[in-house]
Amino acid sequence: MTDRTKVALVTGAARGIGLAAAQRFLGAGWSVGLLDWDADELASATAALDQPARALALPFDVSEPEDAERSVATIRETFGRLDALVNNAGIAHFGPVMETPLDVWREIMDVNLTGPFLMTKAAVPVMRETGGAIVNITSISSLRASTLRVAYGTSKAGLAHLTKQLAVELASYGIRVNAVAPGPVDTAMALKVHTPEIRADYHDAIPLNRYGLPEELADAIFWLCGPHSTYITGQVLAVDGGFDAAGIGLPTLRRDMGNG
Repeated sequence: MTDRTKVALVTGAARGIGLAAAQRFLGAGWSVGLLDWDADELASATAALDQPARALALPFDVSEPEDAERSVATIRETFGRLDALVNNAGIAHFGPVMETPLDVWREIMDVNLTGPFLMTKAAVPVMRETGGAIVNITSISSLRASTLRVAYGTSKAGLAHLTKQLAVELASYGIRVNAVAPGPVDTAMALKVHTPEIRADYHDAIPLNRYGLPEELADAIFWLCGPHSTYITGQVLAVDGGFDAAGIGLPTLRRDMGNG
C-alpha cells in the first residue's frame, strides 16, 4: 500500500449492501475495513474477498462507544488514514406501533441512529487530516411513512437529519456528509421479511418494476465518496427505482393491519 491508497470503513459489511460497498471500494483500489457485529459471518465474508492486505475484518458493535473508537484506531494503525466512512449497519423490526416493545425501540435507535453518531465522532479526528466523505445509509422509509415501521422508519428519518447536521458542522474539516436512501433491495433481509404478496406490491409500486441490487447501491455510495461529487454535501439520494416519486402505498401491508 502506498501513501496515496485511500481507505474506507464500512459498517454492517458482512452481507448485503455493506459487503457490496466494500467490494466496490476494493475494486477501485481502496483499502477497506469491514465492520460487523456478526464475527463469524464477517470472517467468512472477508476471507472470501481474498484481499488480506487491503481488507480488514473489524468484529465490533457500532452502538458501543468503545467499539467505535477501537474500530477507527485499528484502521489508523493498519492503514494510516481514513478517507471514507459508510454508516450502513442497521437492524429492523416490523410490527404495529402498539406491538413495538420499548426495548426493541431502544435497540433500533441505538444501532441505526446512535451508531452512526458514535462512528462519526470516532472517525472525524482521523478523517480531518486528509478530508473525505461520510455516507449514511438511511432508507426510503426515512422519506415517507410506511406501515409497520414505526421504530425503523423513525430511526432512519433521524439519520437523514443527522446527515444534514453533520454536513453543516463538518464542512470546515473538509469532510462531506451525504446519505443514500435505498428502496426495496434484493438482500437477505428483504427475502426474509417480504412475502410474495409484498414483493408483488413493490413491483407494482416501483416505476422501474423491480427490486434494486446491492451493487447498484454500492455504486451510489462509492460515487458520493469519490472525486465526482466534491461539491455535494448534506443531501439524501434516493436509490429506489422511482418508488418515492410515485408515492403509492402497499395494499398488502394495509390489509395486514386490518385497514384494507
